[in-house]
Amino acid sequence: MKLPLNPFKAALASGQSQFGIWAGFASGYAAEIVASFDYDWMLIDGEHAPNTLPTLQAQLQAVAPYRSAPVVRAVNSDPALIKQLLDIGAQTLMIPMVESAEQARALVQATRYPPHGIRGVGGGLTRATRWDSVPNYLKTAHEQLCLIVQVESRAGVENVEAIAAVEGVDAVFVGPADLSTNLGYYGDASQPEVQQAIRRAIEATLAAGKAAGILAPQEADARRYLDWGCQFIAVGIDISLMRQAALANLSKYKALDDQPVASRTY
Repeated sequence: MKLPLNPFKAALASGQSQFGIWAGFASGYAAEIVASFDYDWMLIDGEHAPNTLPTLQAQLQAVAPYRSAPVVRAVNSDPALIKQLLDIGAQTLMIPMVESAEQARALVQATRYPPHGIRGVGGGLTRATRWDSVPNYLKTAHEQLCLIVQVESRAGVENVEAIAAVEGVDAVFVGPADLSTNLGYYGDASQPEVQQAIRRAIEATLAAGKAAGILAPQEADARRYLDWGCQFIAVGIDISLMRQAALANLSKYKALDDQPVASRTY
């Protein structure tokens, strides 16, 4: 059996724009439904959704037959957790709250086997190796791994040039909600200071020859970030989309205090 190709990494290398969706239901069944919508990629959220290692694995298995490429967001930068996520077959990882080049280099090491890193060897126990069916997995695994680091704080933006330049970092993803809150605007990414920080992060990433990404469920935001050079943008969140559709449906029959609009706090 050959090492599975990573279509998301290949798409980034080709320069194609990739439009994604956040998957937050923490269910293999729900993730498969989302995968069937044919977004280019989908973020399986291990940070804020109520996921565990088994639920993340179930979602990876559920979406495997579909075109939508899974990206797994870890809850933090713990190398032991990263090892487990890679072992269950995640090929693209997003790591939140990266604030320095040193932290980025440590993350790269966590995804590599010795002597280039510290990833432990699971061999025939792991889905990543297809239970020891992939020849030379230890030597070739890194070729299909994609590491996305999130810049979502003042410190991260101040160090974004150095972060983006780290070898082994494939992409930088801006988190507007955390960034705006960290800057004192509590989820309001529309503020000029936040927008300037977002643009700096995007431009620094592109200058380093890496792909830039962002979460932007509001269409006007997504189109602006696309114009600024973002290559992969999450343009929807499954839970929010369900809520909007449910409210829109109910509003046909009764007056509602809550209007079905996309949230700007993401």
